[in-house]
Amino acid sequence: MSNGIPSRAVVVTGGASGIGRACATALAEQARNVAIWDLDGANAASVAQELADTHGIATHGVGVDVRDPATFADAVASSLAAVGPIGGMVHAAGVVSIDPADRLDADAWARVVDVNLRAFALLVPALLPALRDTAAGGVRDASIVGIASIEAIVGDGRIPAYCASKAGLLGLVRSFAVGLASDGIRVNAVCPGYVDTPMTAPIMSAPEMRSRMERRVPLGRVAAPEEIGRVVRFLLSPDASYVTGAELVVDGGLTRCVA
Repeated sequence: MSNGIPSRAVVVTGGASGIGRACATALAEQARNVAIWDLDGANAASVAQELADTHGIATHGVGVDVRDPATFADAVASSLAAVGPIGGMVHAAGVVSIDPADRLDADAWARVVDVNLRAFALLVPALLPALRDTAAGGVRDASIVGIASIEAIVGDGRIPAYCASKAGLLGLVRSFAVGLASDGIRVNAVCPGYVDTPMTAPIMSAPEMRSRMERRVPLGRVAAPEEIGRVVRFLLSPDASYVTGAELVVDGGLTRCVA
């Protein structure tokens, strides 16, 4: 609730696992309806049902390939029908591929950039009419959050496409924040550091690698997805009503280290 006005629903891409699922759960904990869009439609439906049963909210789980904008209109329509007015979007769908400069080609580039960056650029226009309706209705908490990464800020020679896609997302966030401010729509990014998710599981499952990562972080540990989800929930809430165009780093102090 915001000043007695029910908060509007949020669409979460990649919402069936990892950071996306943590964002959807954090929102459900505060009684916000959620639409979970995920490439794995069955898992999206399962997570949506679990959140509905646990928190008594309206949910919707639908299979969406964010690389295919032709599917967005139907997903928006079915989400509006299931969860009501949409006041937020989180782009948490993401992929990484180890393709350093000597192995980077058009296919390697596209499989990462299309999901992490191009999709965000095209999802915002697809959801814009619904978000504008929310903002025009007097609820000034319409908000978009893109999940970037500390790799948008630092360099990693193994994953140039991932670094570029996340840095590009920050540029889109700044542009959308300026362009949509007059509509009452805020746009921000979250840059997680090391997080224990299915994407990082191949690395985290090796004890020596996990220990090495934990030693690099000033807080001495890897983040749980829920810690990112709660930050995203804040940015989507009226408590962040004067925050737009921001890049919120959530990395336990990692990028503030000298070495």
